[in-house]
Amino acid sequence: MLIGYMRPYEEDATCEFQRMQLTKLNCEAFIEEEHASAKKRTELKRMIQQLKQGDKIVVTKLFILADSTRHLVELLELIAERGAYMQSLSEGIDTSNPDGYAFGDVVKHLVEFQSDLISERTKKGINEAKQKGVVTGRPRKPDENVQRAIEMYQSKQFSLNEIKQATGISKSTLYRYLES
Repeated sequence: MLIGYMRPYEEDATCEFQRMQLTKLNCEAFIEEEHASAKKRTELKRMIQQLKQGDKIVVTKLFILADSTRHLVELLELIAERGAYMQSLSEGIDTSNPDGYAFGDVVKHLVEFQSDLISERTKKGINEAKQKGVVTGRPRKPDENVQRAIEMYQSKQFSLNEIKQATGISKSTLYRYLES
């Protein structure tokens, strides 16, 4: 079954253009979200749950189906688990086409690529900051407070909560200093 999935967006707020494009393909069912928001995509969830082997979801553009690359990967996996397919008209993507590199694999590699780029840029930024003398991480507690907290703890006259109130040193920080 060909299922046309539509979601309003800025240039097609009434889904008129999408419906016209999907009708040309002879879609047997039309699913339309009531809003453009990424949250509460009830029709999308319902459609995915009701997919049967061999069904194909057709969208006019990829962003109508998914809100991010990671979301697209998740949806492609759910669709594939049900033995169904996805087609995007603007991008010329059809996961039912067995020729070539599987689109789902390409998208997974893109997600990994994005993640690796972010990680590498973060590491580079931290390294550059360290070279400039910027101290990264959580600020250290003043040594006098730590010493006072240790003395209070060792006197056995104060509870951990009282020590925290008086010095601002948490239980885990205090234990970490006591171990070293």
